[in-house]
Amino acid sequence: MNDRVLVTGATGFIGHHLVHALLEKGDRVGCLVRPTSDTSRLPTEQVYLAIGDITDPTSLQSALAGVGVIYHLAGALTAKSRAAFHTVNEAGVRNLVEACARAGSPPTLVALSSLAAAGPNSVDQPRHEQDPDAPISNYGRSKLAGERAARASSEKIPLTIVRAPIVFGEWDRDVFKMFRLVKLGVHVIPVGTHRRYSLIHAADLASLLILAAGRGERAVPGSGASGLYYAGYDEHLTYRELGAQLAAALGRRQPVNVHIPGLVTWTVAAGFEVMARLTGRPPDIINFDKAREGLAGSWSCSPAKAQQQLGFRPTQPLSVRLRQTADWYRARGWL
Repeated sequence: MNDRVLVTGATGFIGHHLVHALLEKGDRVGCLVRPTSDTSRLPTEQVYLAIGDITDPTSLQSALAGVGVIYHLAGALTAKSRAAFHTVNEAGVRNLVEACARAGSPPTLVALSSLAAAGPNSVDQPRHEQDPDAPISNYGRSKLAGERAARASSEKIPLTIVRAPIVFGEWDRDVFKMFRLVKLGVHVIPVGTHRRYSLIHAADLASLLILAAGRGERAVPGSGASGLYYAGYDEHLTYRELGAQLAAALGRRQPVNVHIPGLVTWTVAAGFEVMARLTGRPPDIINFDKAREGLAGSWSCSPAKAQQQLGFRPTQPLSVRLRQTADWYRARGWL
């Protein structure tokens, strides 16, 4: 009987929230980790570690033994090249689904993807599952390629895909950078103050992933909208509104909004790209890929399908989750 669940990307910040949610649910939780992975944040006394790597197909089969559900969170957020993105976000997914298909009783696969796989949207029309995809970044194109690699095996394995927008919460270091600037009284706004963005707290995203595993729609070959859900709150904030909410969460006065022209964004991104080539490390602040996304338009999506089909509701309002996150940063000495 396949009574265990396996989480890839368990050592990441979203993985941290999902592992704890699964343990609270009472599941037997396994974490796919590389031999070199830092497992210090994992509750190793409550989970089992399965050694493997999605980029090494020979390492996966034994890790899948006895597994009923796989939550696939592992992925590359930054990379030195387009090919490096696809090695993890496309080929890695293909390796995993092929290993699932070879299992005697294929597990249900819940794959976490990104709004970047869909591309930007117009201000007044948040993205829905049936909208055509048009990614504009190497990262987004690699995530969409990974989705398609998974869908190619959807006749052999039960598959559900969840696309997430901006994810924040405890242990996150990306939105944390915004918190830190707002604490200093500054909020940076890309060109286009009218653009809107969706967010989701990692704990609420974990809840949606669990719902998708239990009773989510499964992908059907030839239908890009089947087995697909968007995560997010109902609110779609402008950058100015987000800055105001971050300030409120911190108990600070409203920050000074600093508007960055597109040319400046491209120039700074070019500088970080040069540094990355000199050091051999992918840029982690801004690069051409992030500049394309930042200047492209709105990045918002509707959670209506997940609400209607799965009963998904965030457990706390966005404002409460932001305050909770700010409090955690303070308690940890990050702010």
